[in-house]
Amino acid sequence: MLVGITGGTGFIGQAIVARHLDRGDRVRVLSRRSRDRVGLPDAVEIVQGDLIGIGARESLKVFAAGLDVLYHCAGEIRDESRMHALHMGGTRTLLEAAVGQIGRWVQLSSVGVYGPHRVGVVTEGTAPNPGGLYEVTKKASDDLVIAARERGDLESFTVLRPSIVFGANMPNRSIFQMVRMIELGLFFFIGAPGASANYIVVSNVVDALVLCATQPQAADRIYNLSDWSTMEDFVGAISTAVGRFPPRVRIPETPVRLLARTMELVPRTPLTESRVDAMVNRARYSIDRIQSELGYAHAVSIADGLRNLVAAREAI
Repeated sequence: MLVGITGGTGFIGQAIVARHLDRGDRVRVLSRRSRDRVGLPDAVEIVQGDLIGIGARESLKVFAAGLDVLYHCAGEIRDESRMHALHMGGTRTLLEAAVGQIGRWVQLSSVGVYGPHRVGVVTEGTAPNPGGLYEVTKKASDDLVIAARERGDLESFTVLRPSIVFGANMPNRSIFQMVRMIELGLFFFIGAPGASANYIVVSNVVDALVLCATQPQAADRIYNLSDWSTMEDFVGAISTAVGRFPPRVRIPETPVRLLARTMELVPRTPLTESRVDAMVNRARYSIDRIQSELGYAHAVSIADGLRNLVAAREAI
């Protein structure tokens, strides 16, 4: 099987590369950097090019040619000035290059496209209501893929929407900051017990993506992916991993939220309103569909994933 990956040098992309090489598949990666700078195994075919900018169409035609599966994982999570061009313009250009060339388009999206939910269960049938620019443009990217299939430009597609993905090389530092606060004895819970921790181990995401790419019943479907636990269990697993007793301090939400607002202008403050939102959120994401249709099951538990994360951090 010939597999193509955009974002193949990123956190999740590298894990997909490794998995398909282990399966004995041929792997092709689109990269703005040259072969000697990508840091991928020699077995990986590198097509130097970009999703946006001058010459994008030509390089994307070379990249997409003859692919059995195309994983579209490229994304911009920090620079808002690039999000529209990459998530929408880049996806549109790649779709044009992929017409008649690929077997299955697998789109890596995000549960963020459903918008902020404080309570309840979010399913694939929940109406999208993205808030921030990242979420808005990712939803638009998904829509472009679905529209291309409806026009007959794609043979099939699958969209996977994971919650917060974590692993040793993740660019999101929020869990590392949480680990450090627990180690220092400075962590405290906010609000009533029972808040949701909506995370998923990166290797589990790769398992799900491979199912999306290879299972016939995944064609033209959208799947959510998350591994829900209570915030108390999540923090407890980190505490065990770092050899600390679980935190017991709990502060009401209102004063913490007011304090977070006053600290908005403090550079690199660990207390922000978005962090407060994450600590009191009680929504969860159903994975009934991917379990029942594709036979998905978590291979690595949240506790084991956190233990591996802490061990990798200590090994650096």
